Amino acid sequence: MTDHIVSSYDVELDTLRSKIAEMGGIAEKMLGDATMALVRRDAALAQAVIAVDERLDALQHDVEERAVLTIAKRQPMAVDLREIVSAIRVAGDIERVGDLAKNTAKRVVAISNEMQPQKIVGGVQHMSDLVQAQLKDVLDAYAQKDTARALDVWQRDDRIDALYTSIFRELLTYMMEDPRNISFCTHLLFLAKNIERIGDHTTNVAETIHYLVTGKPLAAERPKSDESSFTTVPVAGQQ
Repeated sequence: MTDHIVSSYDVELDTLRSKIAEMGGIAEKMLGDATMALVRRDAALAQAVIAVDERLDALQHDVEERAVLTIAKRQPMAVDLREIVSAIRVAGDIERVGDLAKNTAKRVVAISNEMQPQKIVGGVQHMSDLVQAQLKDVLDAYAQKDTARALDVWQRDDRIDALYTSIFRELLTYMMEDPRNISFCTHLLFLAKNIERIGDHTTNVAETIHYLVTGKPLAAERPKSDESSFTTVPVAGQQ
């Protein structure tokens, strides 16, 4: 491969990295703004989150097209091929993060006029803070090809699952205590699940980073602590 070809190939890889970095920045802001909109019941901010998702979709499409074209032109092997395949995977996960943040914002719009006690959204806000930290850390790990940091994110996700189970149980309790909470808490349940799923996508990216750097998938089973499917709340007076 001539120096000219090597140079142009490096430019193509740098462009992919730059596009993914831009996608990551947009996704981080979308999740942060959607959470802020929830806390403030800010429908206008939630609508802004919904609107920006189109830009994220366009960037993902661009990354995929550039990656496929690069593979076709360069026929890369080994680590170069893994980097391009990883770019496609990471772009897909970030785009899904954006979709879930957008769906969260839609739920915020639906409940923006309901003034339930702030404590009801406190658990969801805390979970989002943890997921935002995971998202930032895994995007930094991808940029730096840092497998140790990626593994740390991967291992932390069970805390998100456990917190989601706790929130699920708490919201069921609120609904049983007062039927007037049912509509608000139902939206919060879906909203919380969106955020928990964003945590899952951060672990996907962490696994991709491990594959990118080592050429091998993570051998360990992904830690999971989501027990919401088995969670029930006993009704008063029943055994």
